[in-house]
Amino acid sequence: IATLSCACKWFDDLSKRVLWKEFCRTRAPKMMLDLQSSGSHSVDGNWRALGKLLIFCSGCKKGGLFNNIQIPGHFVYRTRFSRTSGKSFLMPQCRTDILYVSDPCEHLDQGEEGDIGFFRGVFKSFSMSKVRKMLIKRGAELHPTEVCPYCKAKLWSMLQAKMIPQSASCRLGAYEDCIDYYVCLNGHMLGICTLLPLSDSE
Repeated sequence: IATLSCACKWFDDLSKRVLWKEFCRTRAPKMMLDLQSSGSHSVDGNWRALGKLLIFCSGCKKGGLFNNIQIPGHFVYRTRFSRTSGKSFLMPQCRTDILYVSDPCEHLDQGEEGDIGFFRGVFKSFSMSKVRKMLIKRGAELHPTEVCPYCKAKLWSMLQAKMIPQSASCRLGAYEDCIDYYVCLNGHMLGICTLLPLSDSE
């Protein structure tokens, strides 16, 4: 889809309106039904951005959002997104919001950084969410230079806004003080954590 869209404007228009939507519905049918159940025929940030979020781990670059390490982005063959897991990433007063979050994509043995996990997610109806209202109420600032790798919208740091609950590190199997994630204006989430080492029995 992406290759043909670059070569043909007609196909690009078709892909934006139809093909990416069908791709998302095929890849995660139950999740897509839920994201659209509020009556909207679209999603925040467009279908192409959501399609990319479903299959692409964004990694990180030196001087970017996360730490000072370079881990290239890559396509992911299969990822599980969970609405139940999403609750663990929300402050208690925001847990009526709906957030789907992926299992961490593991990048092991990253030198001094240890075992790194990247995770991503998407809010349902982010523009009406309690998380967005709380970010605005707390005066959270948008990142001055970096943008969402999926839709190019500006990003809020949940760490800077002090909105990362302890339950997030428990859900990820990560060190409590080594987790950070951002949410963009369209409700896409991307994050990083340092994973706890597994025992031999695990």
